[in-house]
Amino acid sequence: MKLVGALVGRFRVFAGLTQRELAERVSLHEETIASLEQGRRPLKPDLARALDRILDTKGALETAVDNMPEIDLIPAWAEQYMDIEAEAIALSWFENQVLPGLLQTESYARAVFRSKVPVLSEDEINAQVGARLARQEIHHRKAPPNTSFIISEAIVLDSLGGAEVYTETLRHLGACTDLPGITLQIMPLGRQTHAALDGPFILLETPDHQHLAYTETQRGSQLITDPNEVSILAQKYAMLRTQALNPEETKGLLDRLLGDQ
Repeated sequence: MKLVGALVGRFRVFAGLTQRELAERVSLHEETIASLEQGRRPLKPDLARALDRILDTKGALETAVDNMPEIDLIPAWAEQYMDIEAEAIALSWFENQVLPGLLQTESYARAVFRSKVPVLSEDEINAQVGARLARQEIHHRKAPPNTSFIISEAIVLDSLGGAEVYTETLRHLGACTDLPGITLQIMPLGRQTHAALDGPFILLETPDHQHLAYTETQRGSQLITDPNEVSILAQKYAMLRTQALNPEETKGLLDRLLGDQ
């Protein structure tokens, strides 16, 4: 991905275009072109063909994309979500089994991918971890998205990866709560009511203020665009925020858990 991105940047410069000018020609945001050139997102075949045409690169980018190693490719069913996440101005994420990818440390992410069945090779794990950490750059954009996370208490009680990873994860979550635009709430165990027993989901708002939702299953995903369906999940999330610990209570719980280590 880094090699292909570097080629896009080199060809753009040779064509005498800025990132903004190239973005306008392919009807994308400037940040998308920057992400491609930095190797933080994959170049899709249709965009590769468009760039080859605009930059007069004789099919070089399309050929590069067609021959990318398998481990560098994000699953097709997740690519559309990745594109939207990278440019979203607001994210609301409920998770009940594992930390959201945008909150994972490198060691936690490595533990997640080492738990996969069938087992992944070290090269595959390294590629997946790198792609996951690259997504977290959105927290450090000039204008980071407004991001709300609600996670089950079971996640912060689980020692995925072992004791050292667990301690590092608790510290990292505490640090994330201090980043601009991030709100973290923990859904406590032992509740008698729960607004999202059907499982995790993500709400997104795009730069043009389109409201979408995303859900994943074991072997696939669904990007939800129907306003009525998105509204149902938004109502669930609003109720979850009232049922979860508030941000101050959440920070207190993390501090207590860290103190027990």
